[in-house]
Amino acid sequence: MTQCELLQNVFGNLRDFHRLKVNGCVEYETIEYVLPHLQLMALRVVNFCFTFLDCQVYKFDKSDVSRVNSKLANLLVEVIPVELEVMHICCTNLKGSKSEEVGHFIKQLLEASPDILTESLIHLQEHIVNSITPSASMCNIHVMIEFLLIILTDVPKDVIRHDKLFVLLARVRELTKEVFLLFHNLEENMNGTSDANLNLLESIELLKVDLKNDFLKARADSSQLCFPMSDGPLFMTLLLTNLNDLVNSNAYSVSLIKEEIGRVKGDLEIIRSFFGYVEQELHRDLWTRFLDVAYEAQHGINSVLARDHGLLQLIFILPDTVEKIKLVKKEVQEKISKSSSIVVANAPNKPVRSKIPKSSGIMVGFEEETEWIIRKLTSGPAEIDVISIVGMPGLGKTTLAYKVYNAKSIVDHFDVCAWCTVDQERNEKKLLQNIFNQVIGLKERVNENDIDDDVADKLRKQLFGKRYLIVLDDMWDTATLDELTRPFPKLLKGSRVILTSRKKEVALHGKCHSDPLYLRLLRLDESWELLEKRVFGQEHCPDELMDVGEKIARKCDGLPLVLDLIGGVISKKEKKEALWLEVLNNLSSFIFKDEEEVVKVIQLSYDHLSDHVKPCLVNLASYPKDEDISISELKELWIAEGLVDQIEMKSAEEVVDELISSSLVISFKNSICKIHDLVHDFCSIKSRKEKIFDFIGGSNAPSSSSNLIPRGITIHYNEHLFHLDENFVVFKPEKKNPYVKHLLSLKVYDGIRGCLSYKSHLKHLRLLKSLDLYDITLTDSLLNEIGMLVHLKKLVFMTKAKALPPSFSNLCNLEILVVNNVGSFMVPSPSFWSLAKLRDVRMHICALFDPYINEPTVLDSRLENLTTLHELYILGSEDTEDTIFKRFPNLQNLSVSIVHQPDCSEGKIYFPRLDVFNKLEELHLSAFSWCSFHEYTHGFPSTLKKMRLQWVALTSDTLSRIARLPNLEELILDDTIIDEGKEWNMEDVTFHNLKYLTLVRVKFSEWQVDAEKSFPVLEKLDVSSCDELMDIPDSIGDIASLELIIVWYSPQLEESIFNIKEYVEEMTGEDKLHVCYDGRWFRKCKYEYEFINFFRTLNFLLEIMLCFVPILLFNLYNICSLQRDHINL
Repeated sequence: MTQCELLQNVFGNLRDFHRLKVNGCVEYETIEYVLPHLQLMALRVVNFCFTFLDCQVYKFDKSDVSRVNSKLANLLVEVIPVELEVMHICCTNLKGSKSEEVGHFIKQLLEASPDILTESLIHLQEHIVNSITPSASMCNIHVMIEFLLIILTDVPKDVIRHDKLFVLLARVRELTKEVFLLFHNLEENMNGTSDANLNLLESIELLKVDLKNDFLKARADSSQLCFPMSDGPLFMTLLLTNLNDLVNSNAYSVSLIKEEIGRVKGDLEIIRSFFGYVEQELHRDLWTRFLDVAYEAQHGINSVLARDHGLLQLIFILPDTVEKIKLVKKEVQEKISKSSSIVVANAPNKPVRSKIPKSSGIMVGFEEETEWIIRKLTSGPAEIDVISIVGMPGLGKTTLAYKVYNAKSIVDHFDVCAWCTVDQERNEKKLLQNIFNQVIGLKERVNENDIDDDVADKLRKQLFGKRYLIVLDDMWDTATLDELTRPFPKLLKGSRVILTSRKKEVALHGKCHSDPLYLRLLRLDESWELLEKRVFGQEHCPDELMDVGEKIARKCDGLPLVLDLIGGVISKKEKKEALWLEVLNNLSSFIFKDEEEVVKVIQLSYDHLSDHVKPCLVNLASYPKDEDISISELKELWIAEGLVDQIEMKSAEEVVDELISSSLVISFKNSICKIHDLVHDFCSIKSRKEKIFDFIGGSNAPSSSSNLIPRGITIHYNEHLFHLDENFVVFKPEKKNPYVKHLLSLKVYDGIRGCLSYKSHLKHLRLLKSLDLYDITLTDSLLNEIGMLVHLKKLVFMTKAKALPPSFSNLCNLEILVVNNVGSFMVPSPSFWSLAKLRDVRMHICALFDPYINEPTVLDSRLENLTTLHELYILGSEDTEDTIFKRFPNLQNLSVSIVHQPDCSEGKIYFPRLDVFNKLEELHLSAFSWCSFHEYTHGFPSTLKKMRLQWVALTSDTLSRIARLPNLEELILDDTIIDEGKEWNMEDVTFHNLKYLTLVRVKFSEWQVDAEKSFPVLEKLDVSSCDELMDIPDSIGDIASLELIIVWYSPQLEESIFNIKEYVEEMTGEDKLHVCYDGRWFRKCKYEYEFINFFRTLNFLLEIMLCFVPILLFNLYNICSLQRDHINL
């Protein structure tokens, strides 16, 4: 219901009351009491109407419409108490009237009162958020509003006794009137508000008791709720993380049940500490009951917070669930000894040995790797060495090790060889017995009764004095590795151990001399060769199947196991293109339907992850397949979702390291990572099965009815789905779907940069922690609704608004804000900068001053948690430090643009004082039109690692200050002028730690560099569009650490960079310096360059010759004509 609709409803009731008065149905005493209120209300309505008419007549701009909306909200706040008073009088004084007209009016009033009360409270809540500074008193008002809204929301749901319904509504109406009066008193700073606040909280407790004893029907049986997921430890990790967030939340909606949340969290943590994976199996019934009550608690808490059937939960079910948890805790403490319980964080959920899928044994590729391993095994140090093969599941580690193990040169080189598959076996003695039996020549399988207690000593004696090779295949942990290798003699015999593992940490732990071999994915040609051999054996693929066959090979992404499995599928089919196309179009379903072993391969790696890392891996399914994932963005997502600690980024680093170490995530340069499609499919299946994540887009139609309650939804808009948001239950609260209100995460991406329809809403998504609408332009009304989503930790959206709405000051849990501002300057209010939990703010064209009056924003709060602030616009004034920068003491990453003041003297601006930041690591500073600065006498933060300066006029003195920064590793100069475009003399300047130097459109004509002094550790030089620089100094070639020179759009520099490369090659005898010009790489330096020059010259000569061809042909034609004429004569 909109504000106008609510006003129409209110005035409709007052109109009907006035009709009763005219008809003589209302007594004089009643009219005399109500009339002054009606007169005051009429006056306020008239004033509002004049304002509204002005807006219509003069066609004011958007800001005036916003002002009208604000006045409309104020009008509602003033009018509603009068409406409540009229309702009260009508329901009491007129109840005994025998008039049929009065009876009809009262009935109509009572039926409409729940909606009027609900909308009145919602609008009051929004008005408070938009206009009132938060305080303890206002918090109590919010708590009461939440309580009343929970009651009113459940009125239509048949949970209240019919004979008590109107009595309850009368109580609610009276409390609503108290809330409005208290708000008015607080707004006018009247005395006595403290007592009123206490009375408000007492009223909540009294009404709770009456609801339980008098008003509510018999409570529902919560025992019908059973744990619906299969992965209990994963659920508990997510639940406890969420409860921890709620306990630490300042949201008013939490205050109503914060005590219950704290009790639930504390008891669940205690119970969880008793259950390692062994105890989960030994006490299966108790573990199941524990999961059931934990799920009940989650459902109850979320129902109250989301106002979704929350009344029964608040009064009956949640308190009972708290008691159930206490009983389970008592039973657990009695039945499970805490001292004997060992919680193995990275142990598999099921201690059952999983079967590893067997490949066809066909080996393709890895020739270089095979030669490297054989070379390491047969040569090198005489000491024992461990050669580790590390890689993701299905990459062919075991196949490669087996190929080497059976090579004739290896069999002949070693005295004794043994192969031990470790897998999930936890009995080290059994594994050693297996090795011992192979060493002494026994082939029988080891039984439990055959294990010798002294097997380690016997194995050591058998290996002593021999050159041995032992393969430890599929090793999972360092402890088992230590136990198995302890009996191996360390004599100087050239003995070797081959170790295969998915875990990088295991390989590094076992390293002696040789670095681990990180197995790569197959190249496309190798993938096709493997698939072809798997399907056709020694024969070749028919031409008509080559194209589709290569496409299938490409979609397998170089993973041998997948190629082997798909090859097995299509080898059983007829050799027809249509059947192969079916496989191509349904590749994932063939892998997961016909070969369940593949799931087990990924499941093994998943089971060995720490409990808190598992949801982070599954969360990767929210990214599209084959997408490059920014590690920094990934960390922010995990923090926003509450999957890792929101304060210490170190915990996010540890999660990334564990995923990479487990070979489930592939790491690339530039802080980018990726997951294989097979892992992505596993995560997608896992996330849907465990109700963690759902995806709408592509072939997935929007679901309008589902009983799932996933934590998050990602919507991929495309030409088919866009403009269908009216049909999405996510955006339509009136479409009944139980899971939508319980969403914690919503992401919309790859849109067409449009707007959601005017019918769309977000305010019902009350539990959201992460909202990503980067491609969606939000209207002012939707922005206001977002201000009511008090649990938000991450918010991303696009807008044309000039300012964030006042309601954003209500987002007390907000940590990350990204605003894609496609309009003009955005000026956040000072109240926004009071959000204490803000860590990362990136707002396109965000100004800390009003651009029309050049007045800076006055900030009173210090944001201690803010570490990243991007695209901030500030005035180049002398007091910037005092007014702004001191408010952000812990910034680590700052992007700031300095705006020129029209009245500043000599066209200069003040360089901001940056040395107040003692933790700043990255700085991007830009000005406009090569602004020059007043003399800068302060230093830069010594902590800086990366600096980018843009549109700045630099002096030698400023550059010398920058050079003295001890930690600076990367410097980017973009559209800058150095010493008025003259010489940059660096012979007496040293950048001690600079590794990367980028110069883009820098104006300077000469460059003097002392190689040993200027850039002692420079690794990369990147020069682009530096038109006035005639050459790069030859002395650059004397920098021993230099690895790469890149030049773009500067033809005058091409010859000088080649000369530097040639000089380095001649001096070192190696082709160690890589040079790139306009995307062309110079490698084999001298001959290649001469070859290029030869063809350039040849091309030039050919062009000249072609110019003369028409003339030559014409002359030849004339000569022939003369010759013919001569013959004729």
